[in-house]
Parts: sequence; C-alpha cells; structure tokens
Amino acid sequence: MTLTLEQILRSAGIDPADAQVIRHAFVHEHEGTGVRGIHADSIDEEILAYTSQQPTKSRMFPVEPPRFWVVFIREGGDRARLWSVVENRGEVSNDGNLRTFDLAVSEHLADLRNRLVIGWRSPRTWRLNGPTAASYPVMEIADAKPVPFPGFDRLVLDRPHLQAVMREHRYEAWRTALSSVVGIYLITDTRDGRQYVGKADGAESIRQRWSTYAANGHGGNTELRDIDPSGFRYSILRVFDPATPTRVVNEAESHFKLALDTRKHGLNRN
Repeated sequence: MTLTLEQILRSAGIDPADAQVIRHAFVHEHEGTGVRGIHADSIDEEILAYTSQQPTKSRMFPVEPPRFWVVFIREGGDRARLWSVVENRGEVSNDGNLRTFDLAVSEHLADLRNRLVIGWRSPRTWRLNGPTAASYPVMEIADAKPVPFPGFDRLVLDRPHLQAVMREHRYEAWRTALSSVVGIYLITDTRDGRQYVGKADGAESIRQRWSTYAANGHGGNTELRDIDPSGFRYSILRVFDPATPTRVVNEAESHFKLALDTRKHGLNRN
C-alpha cells in the first residue's frame, strides 16, 4: 500500500478539505507583480512573507482560502519537500495587485519539516486543493536532524512545543536532560498572566512530570483541570540532582510560590 499525503495530514489532525497545498519554486522575481521570489538560501521569515502575498487576479488562488496551507519547496521536476504548515488567519490587505494574508507557522507536521518529500504529479501547477493533493504519494521521509538542548535556564515551551519534545526523535537529547533532574517549574497561562509553581521530586523527574502535561494538559493538578491548556507556557525555575532530599525541593517550591505570589494572585491553592 502506497503511503500518501492524506495519511500524513490526517495523522496530524488536518482534514484535507480544510487545506490547500502549495509548491514554491526558486525564482528571482515574478513577472507582472514584481514580487521578489525565494532562493536556496532564503530564510524562513522570507519564505513566510513570500507565501503571504498572492496575486489578486490569479485563477489558481481561491477567493476564500482554507485555514491550513501546506507549503512545499520544489525539488526536481516531480518532487516537493515540506517547508512548513502555516495557518491562515485572514486577508489583511488587497491593493488590487496583491493580496496579503496574516499567516502563522503551525506546529502541525513540525517533525516532518524538510524531511517529507512527496511526488508532484502536476509540474506546472503550484497550488492544489487539499483533497486533490491528498492522493499524492510520499516518496521519502528523511531522518530527523537532532535539535541541541538549549540548557535548563533557557527552556521556555508552549504546549505544542512541549508535546513535540516529548514525542519526536529529534528532541531525544532534551528528554535525556529532563530525565536527569528534579526541580521546580513554572506554568504561565499566557492569556491572563496567572502562574502555577510546581515540582518534580523523589522518583519523578521533570521529564516524567512534564510528560503528563503533554498528555492531558493538567498533569493531575486540580488547579489546572478546568483551564484550556493551549495557552500554557512551561519553564524551569531551578533544578536539583535526583538525590537531593525532598525537604530541600519542598523549601524551594515554597520560596517560589511566595516570591511569585502564586497563591494569592496565581493558580496555586496551597
């Protein structure tokens, strides 16, 4: 059975009917619009900006484009390598020549960026409706490039990133580091600024504790059960060797609850 793009999209929670697929080619400048193209050394910000501008009079581009844009880069005549999935948050301007959209890079298929290669059956077509592209075959999924661990004091993760860290092979070094320590962590609800100070101690490493947050959002904490975890941000306040006495970890947890005032103005109940 041939693996297709549809199976990849659905495994990431994307319905092909709610997507369009774009294949960019390297070009210096587009005739008629004057829009600068992209090249092999274009950075992600340039590719995102390039994707966000579409010709107003193009017959290929829909009047109301879907939520997800799955963006590939041309690689040979019949191959396309995944750059990223972006989420369309609406059209923000139209000067009669170009339409500009507010696009945000999505974490959907983040583990397959620059790894997934599909066969592109229509060499002259740069955009396809999701259901049409869904039947395109997967030609290659390259090995993931490891992501270096940034250090405990630089670790700040939103929930999709946390889930990726706990799941994807490229973050193996991160999981190893988080497995080696216990300590005090902070969860911030970015929608209202309220904070929750938590701890991982005893036989439970920070990796084990955070795995439960990645899985269910609340980690078993009563204070967090009724809050949508999509706006949570996770960071580490202090780490300890696993042999550290529980009393020391508890004292540090109490200190940060007091210092950050998370009992009165945050999400801690005790």
